[in-house]
Amino acid sequence: MGENVLVVVGTKKGVFVASSDAARKDWKLAGPYCEHWPINHAIVDPSDGTIYAGGGSEWFGPAVWKSTDKGKTWSHSSAGMANAAGEEPIKAVWSLTASPDGTLYAGVQPAALFKSTDGGVNWTEVKGLQQHPTRKDWMPGGAGLILHTIVIDPKDTKRMWVGISSAGVFFTADGGKTWEPRNKGVRADYMPKDQRYPEWGQCVHNFALAAGSSDRLYQQNHCGMYRSDDAGKTWQSIEKGLPSTFGFPSAPHPHDADTVFLLPLNGDSKGRYMPDAKAAVYRSRDAGKTWSDMRKGLPQENAFFGVMRQAMATDGMKKAGVYFGTSGGALFASNDEAESWSTIAEHLPAISSVETATLKA
Repeated sequence: MGENVLVVVGTKKGVFVASSDAARKDWKLAGPYCEHWPINHAIVDPSDGTIYAGGGSEWFGPAVWKSTDKGKTWSHSSAGMANAAGEEPIKAVWSLTASPDGTLYAGVQPAALFKSTDGGVNWTEVKGLQQHPTRKDWMPGGAGLILHTIVIDPKDTKRMWVGISSAGVFFTADGGKTWEPRNKGVRADYMPKDQRYPEWGQCVHNFALAAGSSDRLYQQNHCGMYRSDDAGKTWQSIEKGLPSTFGFPSAPHPHDADTVFLLPLNGDSKGRYMPDAKAAVYRSRDAGKTWSDMRKGLPQENAFFGVMRQAMATDGMKKAGVYFGTSGGALFASNDEAESWSTIAEHLPAISSVETATLKA
C-alpha cells in the first residue's frame, strides 16, 4: 500500500486541500471549504486523517470546522468557547493542535487556551493559563492578543508550550494546571535597553519541537531567531548567517533534530516581505550554527509577499517535503528538502496556514 500526502491550507476565504502521491510531483487542489470563512489555522489529525480548521472574526465569531472525509463534508462548533458575561468576547480561533492522547486544543483571541475531548464538538477552557499572575499585563501584538502556537510533547502529553503575542512562551508540565514563562535569552528590542530580556512580554512569532526531542525547540521571533536545548528554559540566538532578525514560521525536519527551515522577512518596519524581493527558504543542517539559502525554482524578482507564522510545514516522508504559502496566495512545494521548488497553486486567497499529513493510500 502506498502513501498519499495532504497539504491543508487555511486562507482568508476558507480551506483548500492539495493531494499527491508519494512522489509529490503532481498535485490536485480542492476547495474552498468552510463556507469561505476566514480560517487562521487548518490541521490534519495524524491518527485518523480528520481535518480541523479554526477561524472566525468579529462578524462570524469563533468556530472549529471538522471534516472526516478529506474535505467532502464539514461541520463546525464553538460550543463552550466563550468568556464569561462582561468579559471581552472571543473573536476567533488562531491555532489548533491534536494531541496524541485524543485531546484537541485551540488557541483563541483574546489569548486563551481551550480543549475538546469529543473531536471538537464541545470546548472547555484550560483555566490555569488565564490564572497566571502575569495575565492582567499581557499586551497585544500587531494582530491582537492571540494564542497562536501550541506544541505538545508526544512523549508526555502533559508537557505543553504555548506562544502568545505579545506575552511570550509559556510551559506546563501538568496538563495545563500550572504554567511558567520560558523566555530567558529572548530579546524584546522594543523595550528600554535595560529591560530587553524580560521574564515575559516577548513577541514570539512561532516555534516548533525538533524531531524526536522533548527538549529542543526552534523559534522565530519579532526580535531574532532562537534555539532551546532545555525545553525553553533558556534560548540562544541562531540568527547569524540569516538576512534579518525578523520572520514568522519555523518548520523542523520530521526525522533529523539538527535540520530546521526558517523563512526570514526583510524586517518589521521595511514591508515584511522577502529580503531584496527574492524568495528563499533558509535551511540549517547543524541546529542553526550555519545556514544555506534555498532558492532554486522560487521567484528571484518582485517577491513582495510575506509568509505568516503557520504558513510553512514539512511532511513526514523519508526525503522530507517542505511547503509554504504566501500572502499573495501562492503555494510552493519542495519534495527534496528545499533543494528545488515548484508551485502547487497560485492566486488563492491570502494564506494563513499550511499543514501536512502522510496517509495510507
